[in-house]
Parts: sequence; C-alpha cells; structure tokens
Amino acid sequence: MDQRTCIVVGAGEGLGRSLAAAFAAKGFAIALVSRTEKGSAAAAEAARAANPAAKVRFFAGDATQPPALEAAIARAAAEMGGCDVLIYNARGDLRYKQPLQIEYDELRAILEVEVAGALAAAKAVMPSMIEKQRGTVIFSSATAAFRGSASNALYAIGKFGLRALAQSLAKAYAKSGVHVVHVRLDCALDVPIVRKMMGAKFDPKNAASTDDVAQSYVWIAEQPKSAWSNEVELRPFTEDWTY
Repeated sequence: MDQRTCIVVGAGEGLGRSLAAAFAAKGFAIALVSRTEKGSAAAAEAARAANPAAKVRFFAGDATQPPALEAAIARAAAEMGGCDVLIYNARGDLRYKQPLQIEYDELRAILEVEVAGALAAAKAVMPSMIEKQRGTVIFSSATAAFRGSASNALYAIGKFGLRALAQSLAKAYAKSGVHVVHVRLDCALDVPIVRKMMGAKFDPKNAASTDDVAQSYVWIAEQPKSAWSNEVELRPFTEDWTY
C-alpha cells in the first residue's frame, strides 16, 4: 500500500500536536503547516514519538494569507507524494466585542482565517482528491458555527462561514469520493492556552482531551463511503450542552 499523508494546517502545541501523533501512529506521513517551525515543534516531536519511522516535515504557511497558504499546502502535497487527509485546524483570534463594535479590518481578518484560509486549503488538495476519487478534508470548528453571540460576534461570524463552506464542499464533491467534515467542538479543550486563561478554575474533567479528540478525527478519516458523517460534534461527558 502506498504511503498515506496527512496535512495538518495549524499544527500547534494543543490539538495540532495530538492530531500529528494520532495520524503518525496510524502510519501516515505528516506534513505540518504553520507560520513558524517553532510553532510546530511540539507537533513534530509528538508525531515522531508516536511513530519513529514516520516521515514528518514542516512547511511554512500563514492562514491570514490565503493565496500563499494555498501554495504552501500544494507544495507540501507535491513533496510528500499527495494528500489523503487534510485537517484545517487554524482559527481566528478571540476578540470579545458586541456586533456594532466590530471594526471592518477585524471582520476581514476573521473571514481571512476562518473562511478564505479554509477555502485555500481545500483548493490546494481537493482537485487531486477528486481526480483520485478519494480523500478526507476535516475542518476544526466550534459551537459558534451554530449560533450568534452578543459578546463574541466575530468568532461566530467566522465559524458560521466555515460551516457553510464545509457543507457546500461536501454537497458539491462527496459524489466525487471526497469526504468533507465539519467538526464542532462543543467544549473547552485541555490545551495550554485554555489552562492559562482559566487559571485556578480549570478542571481537566470538564475539558476535552486533545488526544481523545484526535482519535475521533482518525475515526472520521476511516469511515466507509456508505456511512459518512459530514457534521460531527464532540464534547466531554461533563459538558453542559450549549446547543
């Protein structure tokens, strides 16, 4: 069997690290796309620890620059021998503002990362997937994709757009053999930034383990064509359902 490749866009020290390790453990070659190699160091280390034989490479790409990101991902696919699984795990900044407080440049910025960057990633690999009649594209998202927010409107606007893009891609290209999935994380993740934000209030049993979340992504990528999920929600057992 040919070497399978997983490209992770937004391969940081949280979920990106766990995704790299989970897919490396399954025998995938791993391409990590982030702004800096330092930012992907934890993910690269985790992938190599999970599978010392895995091919792991870094490619510089910035989700705020969609054309350049598309080129970086296309280069990763070309140099890694293709792309079997693409995971778009980038997200915009959290800026707590009411809708009328949003500046135009902030709106453009969130749409660049959440929607235009996601489209760039899809454009880089999906034509080849369509040609081969196989491949999986997974977009990491949040409950904000399902509801507006009085105080965090920017994030909701971005995630609404991401979900619309994911659903549109699925409807357009599922019959061509490409599995497109929008994963809604209805929870806090047990990642360094969340631990820092919550401080003494953080309780790991109320957060989702990124290693466990990554196993669900692997499960998604391995689904048979006759029983695909296109919308997946994940939450820990302690979560108060917010949608």
